[in-house]
Amino acid sequence: MLIAHFIVAAIAPLLVRLWGRNAFLALAVVPGVSTVWALFQIPTILNGGALSGSVAWAPAFSLRLGLYMDALGLVMTLIAAGVGTLILVYCARYFSDSEPGLGRFAGVFVAFAGAMLGLVLADDLIQLFVYWELTTVFSYLLIGHSTELKESRRAAMTALTVTTFGGLTMLVGMIVLGEAAGTYVISEIVAAPPGGLVVEVALGLIMIGAMSKSALFPFSLWLPAAMRAPTPVSGYLHAAAMVKAGVYLVARLTPAFPDSAVWTSMALLFGVLTMILGGWKALRQYDLKLVLAYGTISQLGFLIALLGTGTRAAALAGIAMLIGHSLFKAPLFLVVGIIDHSTGTRDVRELSGLRRSMPGTFWTTVIALASMAGLPPMLGFAAKELAFGAYTHGGATDVLVLIGMVVGSTLTVAYSLRFLWGAFFDKPEVTPTPVHAPGPLFLAPAALMAGLSLIGGPLSHLVDPLLARYADTVPLAPGSYETHLALWHGFELPLLLSAVCVIGGLILFRVRGAVVWLGARTSFVEPERVYRRMLASLENLALQVTGGTQRGSLPVYLGTILVSLVVAAGWWVVSEPLWDGDYPPVRLWDTPVEVIPAVIIAGTALLTLFVRRRLFAVILVGTGGYGVGALFYILGSPDLALTQFLVETVSLVVFVLVLRRFPSHFSSPALRGRRVWNLAIGGALGVLVATMSWFALAGRKEPSIAELYPAAAEEAGGYNIVSVLLVDVRAWDTMGEISVLAAAAAGVASLMFVRRTQPRKAPGGVMAVSVTSSPQPSGGRARIDLGGLTMAPSDLHIRPQWNHTWLPGADALPTERRSVIFEVVSRFLFPVIMIISVYLLLTGHGAVGGGFAGGIVAGLAFIVRYLAGGRFELYNTAWVQPGVLIGAGLAISTGIALGGAIFGSEVLAGGDFYLDLWILGEPHLTVSLFFDIGVYLLVIGLILDILRSLGARIDEQIERDAARARAAAGPGAPEPAEEVIS
Repeated sequence: MLIAHFIVAAIAPLLVRLWGRNAFLALAVVPGVSTVWALFQIPTILNGGALSGSVAWAPAFSLRLGLYMDALGLVMTLIAAGVGTLILVYCARYFSDSEPGLGRFAGVFVAFAGAMLGLVLADDLIQLFVYWELTTVFSYLLIGHSTELKESRRAAMTALTVTTFGGLTMLVGMIVLGEAAGTYVISEIVAAPPGGLVVEVALGLIMIGAMSKSALFPFSLWLPAAMRAPTPVSGYLHAAAMVKAGVYLVARLTPAFPDSAVWTSMALLFGVLTMILGGWKALRQYDLKLVLAYGTISQLGFLIALLGTGTRAAALAGIAMLIGHSLFKAPLFLVVGIIDHSTGTRDVRELSGLRRSMPGTFWTTVIALASMAGLPPMLGFAAKELAFGAYTHGGATDVLVLIGMVVGSTLTVAYSLRFLWGAFFDKPEVTPTPVHAPGPLFLAPAALMAGLSLIGGPLSHLVDPLLARYADTVPLAPGSYETHLALWHGFELPLLLSAVCVIGGLILFRVRGAVVWLGARTSFVEPERVYRRMLASLENLALQVTGGTQRGSLPVYLGTILVSLVVAAGWWVVSEPLWDGDYPPVRLWDTPVEVIPAVIIAGTALLTLFVRRRLFAVILVGTGGYGVGALFYILGSPDLALTQFLVETVSLVVFVLVLRRFPSHFSSPALRGRRVWNLAIGGALGVLVATMSWFALAGRKEPSIAELYPAAAEEAGGYNIVSVLLVDVRAWDTMGEISVLAAAAAGVASLMFVRRTQPRKAPGGVMAVSVTSSPQPSGGRARIDLGGLTMAPSDLHIRPQWNHTWLPGADALPTERRSVIFEVVSRFLFPVIMIISVYLLLTGHGAVGGGFAGGIVAGLAFIVRYLAGGRFELYNTAWVQPGVLIGAGLAISTGIALGGAIFGSEVLAGGDFYLDLWILGEPHLTVSLFFDIGVYLLVIGLILDILRSLGARIDEQIERDAARARAAAGPGAPEPAEEVIS
């Protein structure tokens, strides 16, 4: 089920592009099938069974990918999948085909449904947290669907900030709880719960996470702000799914800790307080959606209090109310969307007469509101009766909780009446609202859920055995008896309290004007304003701290880091002298030839300190790098040597490209005192690192792990130990490294490109170069339009595009910047270098090479092409966007990594085989080769991204500056001199 949701989420944009809004009907099939499958599991759950399955993830850390479904999991699955199905059908008529970003919305919505199912079925705390944060991210995208509106973006960020804070707090509690229990498996923790002060602290942290997700006070502010989201989002996330995550977590852990003082007191205190405050706030809202938003907050407090009480009666009432809330609150949100679409407004002060013009919508609303208000014979009434009865036989605490719930329920009746009156009834001061009647498919999802609320009351005794399976996991309260869900419990105190709630709600509705006036006068604290002030204060504090610690001086930053390292590490070296042990004598070299690269490295490092030209410094640094590569080769590591040489070559080119925008010389030398200080830091660090390296190697007590490398390489089917280490033994590290490369490429591009521009190509694939004549004093020379920039070469012969040319893009370069020899050589060398790069890729497992080295060699081929023909030649040669190559490479490597878990024993599991190609032989192929192909593509994309960012983009800037200089100089002025780094 989970995999199907995420696969369909990935193809949802394509389906929306093909079928428009009707694609939502196809997307609804996946959660619909999940709902049907869950219904077929009811007999298993009723017989006391449970569905479970797990896959080892990280056994050394007691982590696994586990799924578990009991009665609670089944109920939550039916809510998440069933309500999601109906709301996807609703989306097919709520949106129009021209809705911006509709494909993205559809994909994220289905992915959210999958993440919610994963959350309620996860049987591992860490896995649950992963799904928890996925719902946070997806809700952020759904709430901020209208990206062009500042209010939507702000609401999405508010929800993300608040729920992420709670989620991180919860993660700390989960880790503490898992370590205390000795396992992170939820079913095992519930079966054998740990105890002690540490566990109480962990439960408090977890409860904070649940409160933030379910919008309990003081985290309630994000839910009303999230009403900026489209109505289907409100109907699903904020009535049936996301906000239920915190409620589910409380329900899941309460059977393990029913006697925890921290757990129950926090649930009761904040639950009842939120129920009252949310209901009071709902009474003075004019936006129908905000009435439901604050009503949702109130009901979530009710649910948390019930499910966190720790008694069987409260647990049974809580899970019954959990179902009832989803069946009445989701259709009410959908009704608001119907009203908004039909009338163009949600303001109760502008709505009048809809009772007659929208009868189907009216009666759907009446049924849903009756269940929310707890009126018979609705499911909400049966659940509320059970809730009141759970606190009628306890002590003072139960009495206080019962009073709070009665007050909250009274407010619920009042704002239910306010909603019905404001949306549908006539108002003498308002003219009847013109209506565009909704279609049957638009109303059907809300009507179906409201109908389930209606029949849920009379048939509640049929649902009781299933819900009792969960309630039986919580102990009976002292002095109480076993209760059951039913529509009629006789003339008892709960029925009297329900009547009090109805009468009190009618009175509050009758004096609604006074309630609004009183609410406005007593609203001393606005949570939204407090939140904004807290963010502003935090931003100001961060600004002050940043201004005091980060002055923009790289030498200060680097000096601070190095001094800290010298002091922290040097103290232990000196305080406990390592040289007192028995160490072998120092061996300066294995062969005298090693001295040559060592002298080159040291000499270039010292000379770099004295040169004034930036280019000379770059060349010296590169020479030192080549010396390191030579040392690698002498010591018997040709792979490292090859990679070092290639990286240094690319680095030199990148440095030179960037230096075009820098002054040719360094700034004035530092003061003598600062230079002495820098010298002291450098010397101390060099001595420390050399000392630590020596003692670390000479003081080895155990055999070197390198002795195991040949056997590991043979097991992986390779002969090149270095390559096997990178893509087999240390494949996780390589995954991290290529991810960093992808992030670095994105960072470089974001720094250079303010806007994305696509190079313009002619029909034949050659970059279009428009040639115009201009009556310049220089004799009407041809001018070339370079993407909005114009430059006048001194002597340019424009060839027709159908004539032969070595490098087509080079025609855009001025004659004095062209070299025919360079162009011809680069044209001939390009395919040769590309073949060599592929050869290095394919032979990496058995000889010198690999995907990283091959990718750099291929990148060097593009670098040569760019240096010979300019940026337009780069565009013509590398017609694939760098981002596509980077994404494809990362996707291939990740897919191979996950394939090991699917088809093998674990993630990144390797394997090798021989492929019979008949007369061509039997090549030896390894899974790591395909992993290396991803690395190969990613490295090529990275180099192309650097060339486009630091090469072509800077070319554009130079040309733009030259054009501005000519325009400022006026006609007849000499061409501005161009600084050339040679």
